[in-house]
Amino acid sequence: VRVVESGGGLVQPGGSLRLSCAASGFTFSRYDMSWYRQAPGKERELVAIIISSGRATNYADSVKGRFTVSRDNAEKTAYLQMNNLKPEDTAVYYCNARATLLGVEHNYWGQGTQVTVSS
Repeated sequence: VRVVESGGGLVQPGGSLRLSCAASGFTFSRYDMSWYRQAPGKERELVAIIISSGRATNYADSVKGRFTVSRDNAEKTAYLQMNNLKPEDTAVYYCNARATLLGVEHNYWGQGTQVTVSS
């Protein structure tokens, strides 16, 4: 099982980044995919979630209207498009895959990708 994030980097305030989360080793289309972030000295927080079918999403209030989560089940990849980035969006961003199959919870994390918003 692998969950690998990419696309992080340094961007100026107001800029954009697109994070990708490539999955392998499990049936991607059966898993809800989430993006979390953790800033230095803070707890990990949920940023966005997209259900397995892709038909529903939800966002943290702090990113609504700026971030968009999507997925391509054929490519086994989830995305987080981040626009109008702010310094407070600086954090390590993690991808999470979660599903309950036959009563057993499966939960996989990536290693994270750093996003730094600074002028």
